[in-house]
Amino acid sequence: MSLDGAVDRRDGPLAGNGSGNGLAKGKAAPAKPTYADRRLRLNPNTEHKPERYDDVQSDFDPAIFSSLERHLPPSMLEVPRDVKVQFMKEILSRYLPEGERIRVQRHKEYRYKLMSAYQPLHKELYNLHPSAFFMPSFVKAINDNTDESFRNILSEPSPGIYTFSMLQPSFCEMLLDEVDNFEKWVNTIKFKIMRPNTMNKYGAVLDDFGLEAMLNKLMEEYISPMARVFFPEIGGSTLDSHHGFVVEYGKDKDVELGFHVDDSEVTLNVCLGKDFSGGQLFFRGVRCDKHVNTETQTEVCYYMVAIFARICLWKCMYSGAFHHSMLAWNLKHA
Repeated sequence: MSLDGAVDRRDGPLAGNGSGNGLAKGKAAPAKPTYADRRLRLNPNTEHKPERYDDVQSDFDPAIFSSLERHLPPSMLEVPRDVKVQFMKEILSRYLPEGERIRVQRHKEYRYKLMSAYQPLHKELYNLHPSAFFMPSFVKAINDNTDESFRNILSEPSPGIYTFSMLQPSFCEMLLDEVDNFEKWVNTIKFKIMRPNTMNKYGAVLDDFGLEAMLNKLMEEYISPMARVFFPEIGGSTLDSHHGFVVEYGKDKDVELGFHVDDSEVTLNVCLGKDFSGGQLFFRGVRCDKHVNTETQTEVCYYMVAIFARICLWKCMYSGAFHHSMLAWNLKHA
């Protein structure tokens, strides 16, 4: 991809030395960077660590800038951040529809309204503390950062579906309490919140009330190293954004979620709850865009069953292209 109408900004011709031939003798002064080569990389530079753009005032989501930076030409990677921002804005303004820019801006305003008024119940949730959040075995595997260390803590009950012990029960309980506190607050002030997706009527987007920075760190420092090993063919090494949310199932709420694929390269699915029974996560194989709803061969089907659970039962990671559903038709709170 190239930037249409790119300008090669060069200084004027070198001045003569007064000898009348218009040529300078000796060494010329170093030329300023011209950034003439503005062709974007087709494939991302996975070795490059992009800058953060959370503080940039823009119609575009900060994650878009971080993602696009990996596609910048080499001549643009070392320039000041404001130069990169302006360059990327020029590109995005050409290809992002006006309606999408308006949608992004309205969502930013919505999130600001929530975060400026909501008072967190557990402030310690909003900054990632490894020893308080994660099981020791998981922390050790991440610190060792080898294929073997990851495989030692994982099980693969079905091809491409990985389960592992990750979160401390105390963290899960705090997260459930925080979400409950947030929902009680929005109900009290009668504020209509955006749900995580169009399929679930109950739940909340964690980023919308302040957990974005914590989840970014979770993705970058803890999920990405594992995704690099287990999902290299679908971009596991270049995860650059997340959609963190909780959805609720139970009496007088959603009781199931039909078959679908996720809008993600990699999904981390955590089963949370306080004293409940019932519930199944049902996988029906990986699907491409053209065959999302085709029939399934029985050999690619796999059930994860929650007969009884307290606080946190399963944690599994899989490709977002897995066709799956949540079967909770008999879910009852104990």
